[in-house]
Order: sequence, then C-alpha cells, then structure tokens
Amino acid sequence: MPTVIERIRPWLAQIPIERFRNPPPAVAVIRLAGPIGQIGALRTGLSLARLAGVIERAFGIMDLKAVALAINSPGGSAVQSALIAKRIRDLATEKNVPVYAFVEDVAASGGYWLACAADEIYANANSIVGSIGVISASFGLNDLIHRIGVQRRVYTAGEKKMMLDPFQPEDPEDVERLQALQREIHRNFQDWVRERRGVRLRGLDGDLFSGEFWTGTRATELGLIDGVDDLRAHMRRRYGENVKLRLISAPAPWLRRWLGPRTGLPQDLLPESWADDLLGAIEARALWGRYGL
Repeated sequence: MPTVIERIRPWLAQIPIERFRNPPPAVAVIRLAGPIGQIGALRTGLSLARLAGVIERAFGIMDLKAVALAINSPGGSAVQSALIAKRIRDLATEKNVPVYAFVEDVAASGGYWLACAADEIYANANSIVGSIGVISASFGLNDLIHRIGVQRRVYTAGEKKMMLDPFQPEDPEDVERLQALQREIHRNFQDWVRERRGVRLRGLDGDLFSGEFWTGTRATELGLIDGVDDLRAHMRRRYGENVKLRLISAPAPWLRRWLGPRTGLPQDLLPESWADDLLGAIEARALWGRYGL
C-alpha cells in the first residue's frame, strides 16, 4: 500500500519549483486614457480620486521591476494632472522603482504633464506630443439674450463674483486677471517639464512652451521624449522575454457598469444627469478635436 507521500510525489514533481524561487520580472501597467478632470455627472475623466488606489496597487505588486504608464490623453485639469503626477513620483521615490511612459495617440497639455512623471518617455512616430500651455474658452452671449428679449437677474455679494460672466459684456480687467492666473499655471507647467526633462530638452523655450505640439519623431529631436518605441517591445528588451506585464485598472463607475454603454432604456428612465453627461461628452470631444482625433 503506497504511502500518501508516494502517491503525491508524481504531482509534486510537476510543480515548477524553480519558478517560485526565481519568479519572472513584473512590470505594472497603468492606463491613463481620456480627458483629465471631472467630465460629466458620471465623473469619467482621470482624477486622483479615481486613480489613487490603482497607483498604490501598481507600486505594491510582488517582484516589481518597473511601472509603465500607457498614456492617451488630450489634457484637461492642471490640478488633477499635477496631483496624479505627484502621487506617481512620490511612490516611485518611496519604492525606488523606475517609471516609463508610453504615448499612444496623444499626450498633450495635461497628458504631457502626466508623461513627465516618468523617468523616460517614449511614443509612436505619429503620436501627438506637447501643447505645453494653458487655455480657457467661453462664449459671449450678452447680445443674444438682448436680441431674444431675455432679462437675466443675478444677485451677488462680492464685486468680482460675476467676473467673466458670459451673459455680460467682456471687462478688460477681468480678462487680465484670468490671463494672470493662466501665466502662473503656465510657469508651474514649465518648471515641472524642466525639472523632469532637464538637460534632455534641446529646443528653445519660446518654441517648447508656446503651446505647440509635435509628432513623436519631432518630439524626440526636441528632447520632450526619449525615443520612438512601444510598451511591450521596450519592456521585453529591458527586462527579458519572460517579463510579465500586469495591467492595473480602476473599476468602472457603478452606474456605468449597471447601465452599460447602450442601455436601450426609455428616456424617462435614464439618469437625470443625462444633460450634464452630454455636455461632458461635448467637452471631451472638443479636447480630442484640437489634435485632429
């Protein structure tokens, strides 16, 4: 009668013990795709609130060799860009783990701010990179409401509470205040790029920080990125053919999971925020449209 050990020995022989002793290197992949900030009522944009857990998990996996950022973003909120990038840098320093960014279609404006959280940046030759600037867009509707006979009644406490109200004539002093804010944010953006790219920058400040954007090939020449490459190929060359790319993703908002991308529900059963979501979709479309995407 064979003993228990004798019966399980053939099974034990098949267990790849060596794999446990020398596990393959792991690279955590974080996808940063879409506009940055709170877009629509479902809050579908990139924000630290949505990504904090993802970033923490990425830097916490076993046998971690590096974190790769797969970036495809036309930009958005400067605040959320800075918060997300800082959290990535804080954990990279704390864990002593290198970070690499790989641009897909676009890393522009806030998208490039995120890319600069990496130690090295790569892109496709046809990727759109740059747009280091600040923009604010609105409409002047004061003539329209007069034309259609609408009286707008607004009551405020604080003389600047109606600054840049689209239903009021434009005030040059208000415009100057806005532009002063934009210049300060733009300086912060420039400082961040200089801090992260350093001596690798090879263009003139007047060109690099003008808000212009370039292809991946030209961005390499300007020192905005380190070369033309893709995530999988680069990680395999750097860490070996058996490197494990582990995608760390955030769960979709519960309402989106429940409704799905196409609900087929009657209009009166859709969330009351549908108009807000429509405006959010228009805003996101405008961000992508700036880069021909």
